[in-house]
Amino acid sequence: MDQHKLRSHVFDKTGIKIDVDDPIFALVALNEAVLAETVQRQLAQLDAATQALAAQARAAGGLSPLIDTPAPAPAATPTPASTAWFTPREWRLLGAAAIVAISCALLVLGGAALLYQPAPASPATQVNNTSS
Repeated sequence: MDQHKLRSHVFDKTGIKIDVDDPIFALVALNEAVLAETVQRQLAQLDAATQALAAQARAAGGLSPLIDTPAPAPAATPTPASTAWFTPREWRLLGAAAIVAISCALLVLGGAALLYQPAPASPATQVNNTSS
């Protein structure tokens, strides 16, 4: 903690001059200590949760027991479905998206047709056909 940097920061933000011996710096030091302890506790909990998750993944066969990387997938011969552009699930999602898009377009067009009011006819202008 650089007290001179904090002092100048407070002066820049508030215009209040504080001395480096001001008791406010004790509060800053206390805040740093509490924050450091809290961060350490959170890191410990996060590490424990990560280890538990890795153990569950290893138990399910997703991770190799010796290293924390995914186990290699068994070599499989390519099937026609795996070389297709989309999987069946993706085709279903594309079909659903297409249906929703067409339904929305029809709804907009139907609403426009219902709300469209033709403009009133303009007064007829007569053309004078006078022969000279």
